Amino acid sequence: MKDFSYITHSHPAYIESLYNDFKQNPESIDPEYRKFFEGFDFAFSNNINGQAVAAPKEEKAVDASKLQKEFSVYNLIQCYRKKAHLVARTNPIRERKDRGANLDLKYFGLTEADLTQNFAAGQFVGIPGASLQQIIERLQKIYCGHIGIEYQYVVNQDRMEWLQREIETTLQNPVPLEQKKRILDKLNEGVIFEKFLHTKYVGQKRFSLEGGETTIAALDAILTVASNNGVQEAVIGMAHRGRLNVLANILGKTYEQIFSEFEGTAIPDQTMGSGDVKYHLGFSSEVETASGKKMHLKLTPNPSHLEAVNPVVLGYSRAKADVLYKSEFDSVLPILIHGDASVAGQGIVYEILQMSNLQGYYTGGTIHFVINNQIGFTTDFDDARSSDYSTSIAATIQAPVFHVNGDDPEAVVKCVEIATRYRQEFNSDIFIDMVCYRRHGHNEGDDPKFTQPQLYALIDKHANPREEYVQYLLKNGEADAQTLAKEMEKKFWADLQERLDEVKQNPLPYNYQQPELAWKSLRKANVQDFDQSPVTAISEDDFMRLFQGLMKWPEGFKPLRKVEKILQEKVKLFDAEKKVDWATGELLAYSSLLIEGKDVRMSGQDVKRGTFSHRHAVIYDENTNKEHNRLNSFQDKQAEFRIYNSLLSEYAVLGFEYGYALASPNSLVIWEAQFGDFANGAQIIIDQFISSAETKWQRMDGVVLLLPHGYEGQGPEHSSARLERFLQSCAELNMVVTNITTSANLFHALRRQLAWPFRKPLINFSPKANLRHSGTYSAVSEFTNGGFREVIDDNTIQDPTEIKKVLFCSGKIYYDLAEKQAKEKRTDISIVRLEQIYPLPFPQLEALYKKYNKATWFWVQEEPLNMGAASFLQMNLKTINFGIISRQPSASTASGYSKVHAQEQAEIVETAFAI
Repeated sequence: MKDFSYITHSHPAYIESLYNDFKQNPESIDPEYRKFFEGFDFAFSNNINGQAVAAPKEEKAVDASKLQKEFSVYNLIQCYRKKAHLVARTNPIRERKDRGANLDLKYFGLTEADLTQNFAAGQFVGIPGASLQQIIERLQKIYCGHIGIEYQYVVNQDRMEWLQREIETTLQNPVPLEQKKRILDKLNEGVIFEKFLHTKYVGQKRFSLEGGETTIAALDAILTVASNNGVQEAVIGMAHRGRLNVLANILGKTYEQIFSEFEGTAIPDQTMGSGDVKYHLGFSSEVETASGKKMHLKLTPNPSHLEAVNPVVLGYSRAKADVLYKSEFDSVLPILIHGDASVAGQGIVYEILQMSNLQGYYTGGTIHFVINNQIGFTTDFDDARSSDYSTSIAATIQAPVFHVNGDDPEAVVKCVEIATRYRQEFNSDIFIDMVCYRRHGHNEGDDPKFTQPQLYALIDKHANPREEYVQYLLKNGEADAQTLAKEMEKKFWADLQERLDEVKQNPLPYNYQQPELAWKSLRKANVQDFDQSPVTAISEDDFMRLFQGLMKWPEGFKPLRKVEKILQEKVKLFDAEKKVDWATGELLAYSSLLIEGKDVRMSGQDVKRGTFSHRHAVIYDENTNKEHNRLNSFQDKQAEFRIYNSLLSEYAVLGFEYGYALASPNSLVIWEAQFGDFANGAQIIIDQFISSAETKWQRMDGVVLLLPHGYEGQGPEHSSARLERFLQSCAELNMVVTNITTSANLFHALRRQLAWPFRKPLINFSPKANLRHSGTYSAVSEFTNGGFREVIDDNTIQDPTEIKKVLFCSGKIYYDLAEKQAKEKRTDISIVRLEQIYPLPFPQLEALYKKYNKATWFWVQEEPLNMGAASFLQMNLKTINFGIISRQPSASTASGYSKVHAQEQAEIVETAFAI
C-alpha cells in the first residue's frame, strides 16, 4: 500500500501538477496515484459528491486545495486498511495495548470541521459522496470491530483486491438463521464436552479448550466451505490444548472411546510398545459436513514438542496429493492449529513457511488457526515475543492474518470461511488468530493465579463463549433467533445429562483409502525377520537396461563436460571390470523400484548433485541450464523419481519426509543430510517420531536417512553423524542402523525397505571419501543375486584355524585396515565387516565366532571410545568376548587439526595389527 502522507501535507500546487501529469499521460504516474485520480475523475464527472463541479474532461482548472483534501481522505481510508487492526476490539478479556495506530484526523491534515463535508473518496469504501463522518463510521465498522485484518503487505494485486472485496462486502453480510443454529450447536458440543470431563474426571489432565470453544464452530465452518470448494480430505495437526474436544466434535471419535482412554483401559493395538497419553493420539474418520458432503479427516499423532507436528502434516498432505489425487492440491487441505506462545517461539514455524511455495514441499496452502490464549504455560505475551502479534511471522510469505475476538463466534466463522475460500482460490497460506483465553492453568491441576492473578481474576468472572453467544442472540437476534437460543439452552442440559448417564454413541462408518489399505496389508516385524534379509536381486536384463538408461541423455542435450567425463568413466569401469561404483549402485536401487511401479522421493540439501559430487541424479545442459532427470525415462509406464534440493533446513525437511512416508507405505522416501553431523538439527523429529512412533502410536514408517559419516580430517563438524545417539535409541526393533561398505549392499538395503512385509526407518551412515574408493565397487553378479548382507566375512582367509585376531568393524575404517592387511600380507588377522549394527545379526556373528574360535576379537572404530558403536556393542553383544580399539574418549567428535587426525588414525590401525 502506498503511503500518501507526504502528498497530504505537500503544497496544493504539487498535487495540481501531479494531476495534470495524469491527464496528459496516466501511465506516467504511480499506479496507486493513478487509481486515486481515476476515481476522482469518475466521481466529479458523475457529480457524486453532490456539488456542481465541471467534469475534469473539460478544460477547466481543478481546485487544488479540494484535491488535496480528497487525497487526505483517501490516505485516511488506506491507513485504516493498513493499521486499524491495531485498535480492533479483538481481545475478549482486557483492553488492548496502544500500539500507535495513529488514525486521528490530525495525522491526515484533517479537522473536525471536515467531518460534515462530502468527499468523492467515499467511493473507495462503497459510499461515494459521503461525509467524512460517514466514511469514518464505515471504516470503523469494517476494520475496528471484533475483526482486525492484516493484508496490506500482500503484493499480488489480484489477491489484495480479492481480500479487500471480501472484507468490505462479504464480511459485512448478516449470518443466516440456519447458520446461527449450526454455530450455537457446535458451541454447545464444545462446552458440553469440557463440562462433562470436568465433572467426571476431576483434576485429570485434559488440556481443555475452555475459553476457546469457538474453535469447534470454526473448524466445522472450515470443513463445510472446503468440501463445497473441492476439498476431499483434510489433514489436521495440533498440540494437546483442545485436542480431545476436536477429536470428539470434529472427527467424531465417540465419548466411549475417549472415556476408556481416561480410564487407562484402552488397548488399541499394543502387541508391542508402551502407548502414549490420550492427548497425543491420532485418529482418522470420514465425516459428513453441514452441506451433506463426505470428507476424510486425519488428525496426526503428536508429541509434546509444540509445533513439531507441522512438517509431518505437510509431508503427509503432499503424499496424499501425489498418490491419490495426481498432485491436485485443491483436494487435500492441511490445517495447523497453533498456540500463540508456540507459533511465536518455535523456529519450525518459520521453516515450514519458507517451504510453503517451494516445488518439493508445496501443498497448495495451509490454513493456520491460532488458539490465542494470551499466555504460554505461565508466561504473559509481553515476555513471550517481541513482535506485535504471535502471528507476525505470517508477513514473511505475505500470508494474510485475520485477528478475531473468540467471544464473537459469528465473526470467527466469517473469517474462517473467507480464509478457506482464499486458500482454494490462490493455493496459499492464510492465518486466523482467534484471541481468547484459557479457563484453567496449563493443565487442570495447575493454579494459574500463582503468576497471573489479575488476568485470572478477569477470566473467573467471564462467561464462556457459548453463554456469550446465547446472550447476544437474546439481545440482538430476531424473534426466531431468541427462540432458538432458549431451545438450545434446554437441549444443552439434556445432552450433558445423557453424557453423564453414559448414553453410548455409535462410531462413524469408515472407508479405508488406498494407502491405508496398503498399510493394513503389512504386519509388525519380529526378531526372526532380521536373521536374514529377503532376496532383492534384479534380473541381468533389467540391470543392463537400467545401467544403460542411466548413462545416456536426450538428443541435443549437452551435459557439462566434467559431468560427461564422470559418466563415461562409469561406463569404462563397467566395460573393463564389470563393476559398478557407489553412486551408480544407489541410482540402480531407485531405478529398479521405479520400473516395479514404486515411487521414490528424495530431498535434502544439494541432493540432485550430491554434496560430494557423486550422485548427479539430475544433470544440466551447459548451454541452456535445462535439467535432465536420469531416472525418469526407462520405460513408458514407470513410477516417478521425485528429487528436490531442499532449503537449508534439517528439522522441517526431515519432518516433511517422515510425514510423506507415513502416508505412502509403497514409496521409498529418503532424506540425506549434507553432512551427517547436521542431522542433530532435526533431533526432535528423530527422537519424537522416527525412533519412537511405532512404540507410542503404533505407526510404522519406512523413511530412510542417509548420513555422511567418516573420519577424514575435516574437523569436528564434518566427521561424525553421531552413530551412538541412534544406537542408544534402538530397542523393540524400532529402526534399522547400517554402516555399509559396498555399492551392491547399499543397493540391496534400499530395495529391502519395500521388500519387507513391514516398514522400518533406515538410518544409513554413508561414506564421503570412500564414495570413489575402488573397494566399494561391486560386481554385476552382486546385484543380480541374493540380498542384503548383514555381515561380510573376510574373503582373503584360507585357513580359519591360523587366525589369531579378528578385527570386526563397520564403515570406512574397514578400508584402512584392509589396506594394512594387504600391504603386510597378514594371514593371521581376519577383518569382519558389521554392515548392520541394529538389529544385531546375532546368528551370523556367533557363527563367525565359532569359525574363528582360536582368535581374540576386537571391535575397531574411528570414533572416540565414548562415541560410535562401542558402548552399544558392550551392552548388547554378550555372546562374543571382545576388546575395543578406538580414539580416546573426547568431548568433541573429532580433532580439527589434520595432522592430529592422521596421527590418531595411524595409532588405531597400528594398535589393531600389533601382535
